[in-house]
Amino acid sequence: MKNLPFHKRMGFALQGLSAAFRTESSFRLQCLAALMVLIVLAWNRPAMIWWALLLFNCGMVLAAELFNTALEHLIDHLHPAIHPNIKIVKDCAAGAVFILSISAMCVFVAFLLENVVRQ
Repeated sequence: MKNLPFHKRMGFALQGLSAAFRTESSFRLQCLAALMVLIVLAWNRPAMIWWALLLFNCGMVLAAELFNTALEHLIDHLHPAIHPNIKIVKDCAAGAVFILSISAMCVFVAFLLENVVRQ
């Protein structure tokens, strides 16, 4: 599978995004939140630094959600039974998504305070 053409590797990535979107309600919710951020940015047309910060945060949250989804599917496939150590792994991965989501929300609130409330 190494050294495949770019379009084939891109296809795998798009299949992963599609699978996560179909199977994970959390990923769909995070995509909706990112779309809302994009709409607010387009509506307010803030300085480029806000575009960069907010879109970077959205990307980080979506990427973390994809890692969490991949990890959960792998673990469930390899060890379908409930195990306390596996629970810790899954909970930590979910916690990482949660921390990034809270961080992204804080940046969005800072954006709102500076760009929307002041107008």
